[in-house]
Amino acid sequence: MAKSHADIVAEQSLSNRAGSAVVSSWRRSLMKYGLDPAETRPPERLSEAELTARRQAHALLLDIAAPPLDQLFELVGLTGCNVLLTDAEGMVIAQRVRDGDAGQFRDWGLSEGFDWAESAQGTNGIGTCLAEGRAVTIDRDQHFHTRNTAMSCMDAPIWGPNGQLIAALDVSSVRVGKTDHYGRLIEAQVVQTAATIEAMLFRASFPDARIVVAHAEAFGSPALIAVDKDDLTIGATRSARKALGLTREGELRPRPAVDLLLREDDMGGFDKGERTAIARALARSDGNVTAAARALGIGRATLYRRMARLGVAQK
Repeated sequence: MAKSHADIVAEQSLSNRAGSAVVSSWRRSLMKYGLDPAETRPPERLSEAELTARRQAHALLLDIAAPPLDQLFELVGLTGCNVLLTDAEGMVIAQRVRDGDAGQFRDWGLSEGFDWAESAQGTNGIGTCLAEGRAVTIDRDQHFHTRNTAMSCMDAPIWGPNGQLIAALDVSSVRVGKTDHYGRLIEAQVVQTAATIEAMLFRASFPDARIVVAHAEAFGSPALIAVDKDDLTIGATRSARKALGLTREGELRPRPAVDLLLREDDMGGFDKGERTAIARALARSDGNVTAAARALGIGRATLYRRMARLGVAQK
C-alpha cells in the first residue's frame, strides 16, 4: 500500500538524514509547532473587527501596495491565480481574486483574515517565506498539511524601511505548478512586485530625503539609502544595509553618505572631504575650472594644485 502524504511528511521529518529546505520546514512544523500533517480542520478566520484593526495598522503599506497588487493580478488573474498580501505574522490583509474563484479560495482559507503563519499551517508559501525571510515556492505535495496539497504558492518577502520583515506577497493557484514555464514567470514577477512595493514604501517613509541607489542591486532587491539635507544617511533598505555593512534592522545612526558610498582608500577624512567638495564644484560648473575655483573661494592655480594632489581629474 502506498504511503499517504501525512506518513511521508512524518517519516522524513523524523529522519536523521539531512533533508531539503522543504523537509526542514516539515520538521519545524511537526516538532517545533506540534502540528499534525493529517489535520483536516480549515484555518480559522479573524472577526471583521480584528481584520479591520490589522488593516488600519498597515494603512500606509496597503495604500502603497494597491497599484502593484492590481498590476500583478492583471497578469495572473485570468489563469485562476489568487493574489494575497499578508502582514509579518502571516495574516492575510489584502486580496485580488476573480469573483468566480473567490468562493473556492475562501474555502481553502486563501482569503482576507486567514492566518497562514508556518506555526499555524505548517509548510506553506506564505508562512515559510516569512519564517525564512526569502522568496519560496511551495508546490502541491511540498505543503505540510494534506489538505493543502492541491495548491501551488509562490511568495516573496517585503522588508520595511527599518530593515524588519513586514509582509509577504503571495500568488496561489491550483492550476500552475513550479514545473510549468508560466509558473517560473509568475515566481519572478512576485519577487519583482515585492521589491517594487518595498522601494515605494521606503521612499514614502522618507518624504523629505533624497533617495540614492547605494549599491548594484540584486534582482528584486532594492539597495536604497535616504540622505537628508546635510548629506547624512538616515535610512537604508535591507539590501543596502547588507551591502554597506550597516545594522540589519532598526534606526540608523546618521553618518555622512559619502563615507558609505565612496570606496575605502588611504585618504584621510579631511582630504576625502576636500576631494568631494572639489568634485562637486567641478560637476556643478560642467568642468569649468575657473568657475569651480570661484565657487570654492580659491584661485585657479590653487585648485589645479589641489586637484593634482587629490587625484581629481578634470572632466
